[in-house]
Amino acid sequence: MKWNLRLAAANRGIWKASELQRMLAGAGLRVSAGKMSGLWSGRPASIKLDDLDVICAVVGCGVEELLIPEPGRIGRLTAGQHDEQAAAAPQAGPAVTPGRRDGRSLPPA
Repeated sequence: MKWNLRLAAANRGIWKASELQRMLAGAGLRVSAGKMSGLWSGRPASIKLDDLDVICAVVGCGVEELLIPEPGRIGRLTAGQHDEQAAAAPQAGPAVTPGRRDGRSLPPA
């Protein structure tokens, strides 16, 4: 995925990250300078869906304008590679017995 906030903002006359940061704060989303830098520069490490809603509302765009798919960046599997990966995957492993959540062992049977 390609993050496209800067272009989406520019299309609506928002040219500075600080301007967008003020607009987001006005909508109730406080963004630190470091996080704003990541959002504006093009490769944010992560983003909450609630924050994405606010950004879309403030900028006046949809998610499809902010997140652009890049299918060419994903390596495609050939039929032979797909068959090899399917064969290498474990079919049925040993049965898993759940333990106690508090980490203590169960009494002897």
